[in-house]
Amino acid sequence: MHELARQATSFLFVPATRPERLAKALDSGCDMVIADWEDAVAPADKATARAALAQAVAALPVRVRARILVRINAEGTPWHEDDLAALAALVARGVAGAVVAKAERVQTLHAVARAAGAQAALLPLVESVAGLDAADALAAAPQVVRLAFGHLDFQVDAGMACDSEGAEDELLPIRMALVLASRRAGLGAAVDGVTVDTRNPERMARDAARARRMGFGGKLCIHPAQVAVLHAAFDPDASAVAHARRVQQALQEAGGGVCVLDGRMVDAPVLQQALQTLQRHAWAQGRRAGG
Repeated sequence: MHELARQATSFLFVPATRPERLAKALDSGCDMVIADWEDAVAPADKATARAALAQAVAALPVRVRARILVRINAEGTPWHEDDLAALAALVARGVAGAVVAKAERVQTLHAVARAAGAQAALLPLVESVAGLDAADALAAAPQVVRLAFGHLDFQVDAGMACDSEGAEDELLPIRMALVLASRRAGLGAAVDGVTVDTRNPERMARDAARARRMGFGGKLCIHPAQVAVLHAAFDPDASAVAHARRVQQALQEAGGGVCVLDGRMVDAPVLQQALQTLQRHAWAQGRRAGG
C-alpha cells in the first residue's frame, strides 16, 4: 500500500495555491510530489490552498494521485484541524498521505493516522531538537514509512549559526541520527532536506551525493531542475550495476562462501551491498519505464 512512498527517491514541493503546477510537477520525472499547505502558503490563503488542491486532485487520473503527498500545518497552529479533515477527503480519493510538519510527538502522528485513514502513508518532518529527541518514537508510530529532515527549521530551533556551505559539517550528526532511527524502526531510508540554491546543479549534486553516502534514500526538492541531478546521484550507473552483478555471480559460483574478485575479498556484506545496488537499479529502471 505504501511501497511508492517507501521507495521513492525524489520528493518535489509544489505550493498548493498554484494548482496549475501540480500536473507539471508530476510530469517532471520526480517520484512523488508534495503539495504544500504549510510554509509555501500565507496564513490568509490556507483555506484557498485546501480548496485548490482538492479541485486539482479531482481532475487527475486516479492512478496518478498515489504519487501525491500533502504537507500539513503543524499541530498547535490554527490550521491543523482543518488540514486533517481536508487530508482525509484527499486520501479517500487516492492521495498517498501526509508529510507532517514539525513532528515532535508520537501522539500527533496517531491523531493524523486516525484522521487520514489506515491507507495513508505518513512522513514526519523532523525540524526541531524535540523532534530529533523523539525520532525513534516517531519512526515507530503507525503508518510512518519514512523520516524526513527539515534542516533549515532545525538550525533555527537549535540556535545554530551556519552559512550555506558550513552547515553541512555541523548537521552531520543530526542527519546520521535520522538515518539510524529509520533503520532501527525498519522504515524506508530517511529523506534528506532541500538544497535551497535552485540555480546551482553542482551544489545539488554534492548534497545528493553526500546524502546517498550517509544512507539516505532520497531528498526533498524545491525545483523541477533538481530532480534529474538528484536521480543521477542516487541511481547506480552502468559500471556499478555491472560490478554488482559480477559480485553476485562470483559468490554463486563459490557456493555462497568467501571468494576473491579483482583482488578483493567478497563475502556476505559485499553481496548485500551488491543486492542493494541492483534493487536501486531496478527502481530507477521502473521509473524510466513509467512504472
